[in-house]
Amino acid sequence: MSATKIPEQQRKPLPFAANFVAGAIAGVSEILTFYPLDVVRDNRDVVKTRMQLQVGGAPVGLVGSFQQIIAQEGFGRLYRGLAAPLLLEAPKRAVKFAANDFWGKTYRGIAGTDKMTQPLSIATGCSAGATESFVVVPFELVKIKLQDKNSTFKGPMEVVKSIVRADGFLGLYAGMESTFWRHFWWNGGYFGSIFQVKAMLPKATTPGGELLNNFLSGSVGGFVGTVINTPFDVVKSRIQGAGKPAPGTIPKYGWTYPALVTIFREEGAGALYKGFLPKVLRLAPGGGVLLLVVEFTLGIFRQALGPPYI
Repeated sequence: MSATKIPEQQRKPLPFAANFVAGAIAGVSEILTFYPLDVVRDNRDVVKTRMQLQVGGAPVGLVGSFQQIIAQEGFGRLYRGLAAPLLLEAPKRAVKFAANDFWGKTYRGIAGTDKMTQPLSIATGCSAGATESFVVVPFELVKIKLQDKNSTFKGPMEVVKSIVRADGFLGLYAGMESTFWRHFWWNGGYFGSIFQVKAMLPKATTPGGELLNNFLSGSVGGFVGTVINTPFDVVKSRIQGAGKPAPGTIPKYGWTYPALVTIFREEGAGALYKGFLPKVLRLAPGGGVLLLVVEFTLGIFRQALGPPYI
């Protein structure tokens, strides 16, 4: 006998663990979807980072960056830094969606409402991004070090050992402040846009329509989040790529907002969007895949747990 479906407003929210596991599954699914497609899609993140680390000079663009990397460093260089994001995606996405669920419940409780609103969805997303940033920093630092053109590291563990030996454990959190703002704004744009787009789309009447709505909402959210946070991503790459300054010297890129002003003043507004194209080509559809897989997985959990979750 099938379970009786409870109206959406009355059904019980899924437990924290369900959202955590769904986020982890979505993270692995997203990385597996986009890395194996072809050479271009596999390596956008390498090119994005390299473009962001470029200071001044004539921009070479997306295709030029690929050609330059392959010509100067070989095809295999495009895969450097892959291990870190592979290891990162499951816990990173798990924290993202579990934190979004936690903060959503918290803010709705504070506001005294059971319904999500646009301001609440933005606040929830920003808070989820802030939470996520604490998990991300060491992995991002390792990735940046491996993808730097001048890197001589042979793998992630060599980078970790080098950083800890030189700067201690806290050295793994270099760029924490800039990473915080990058994830704060991306998640605010992502989850805030998802709420608005879902409200605008026709209500799905079939499972396929629901999957499509989730993919479209997530893709728009990924695009908006990327537009908002790319300048912060550029700053993060500069700070983490620069390494520890020499004793007695002041780092050129210290704190996020002053660094934004420095880059804008010295290189122009366009420099704040270096690497935008490869990034948005990955994160817009990637955001769609994330939401699609999360909602699909949560639907399976609801069916498995039965009332009052469905």
